[in-house]
Amino acid sequence: MTTLSLIGIGTGNPDHVTLAAVRALNDADLILLPRKGEAKSDLVDLRRLLCQTLLREPEQARIVEFDLPKRGERGDYLGAVDEWHHAIAEVWASLMARHLPEGGRVGMLIWGDPSLYDSSLRIAERLGAAGRQVDVEVVPGITSLQVLTAEHRIPLNALAEPIQITTGRRLRERGWPSDAATVAVMLDSGGAFTALPADDTYIWWGAYLGMEKQCLIKGWLSEVSDEIIQHRASLREQHGWIMDIYLLVKQPLI
Repeated sequence: MTTLSLIGIGTGNPDHVTLAAVRALNDADLILLPRKGEAKSDLVDLRRLLCQTLLREPEQARIVEFDLPKRGERGDYLGAVDEWHHAIAEVWASLMARHLPEGGRVGMLIWGDPSLYDSSLRIAERLGAAGRQVDVEVVPGITSLQVLTAEHRIPLNALAEPIQITTGRRLRERGWPSDAATVAVMLDSGGAFTALPADDTYIWWGAYLGMEKQCLIKGWLSEVSDEIIQHRASLREQHGWIMDIYLLVKQPLI
């Protein structure tokens, strides 16, 4: 039997990795590291750094890197994602069969936490159809949302008020959620907050959270919206990729 450990590693900062994650990483017989192309080489570099830093005997560990399949660009977003997940599951199953044919423990380092806007659990469910039966265990990790609030030194929610976590796509399509006092936005391709009224909305924005190149901006949208958009574009051009997240409220949190 194969056990797949989905190990939350937070934002890639070794100080944010839990002791449970370190233990799971060291217990793995095989560690799989995805590569996402040259533009995002920093991501696999950080995973390599974590392995070098956290493994007791990194030179003895069986670490296999693989190229992640690319998602199709067809208009049906959910259909394209479904096909993409199927392709990834087939790659995972093939690697396990090749490098761990008799079974064992496979470790995968997951950005943030596997439960929050991450598809590793959904992909793992497809492994059976791809010819590999596995037991799945999840090691929770610090999310970018937690790091965002920590770095800005704010609570996640207003006192006794709800919060909604959504995506940039949904914010553009639906605007401000009617029953949320605070909105956290992830997976924004850039500037979804411009769909909101700027004069009564406050934003706490962060990019590359937990990394040396971390960048933070906060303020009323009417004052910082253009700054965020311009700075985001500059950072993306400089590094070839960007990960950012932001928190929105109609008035500053108390």
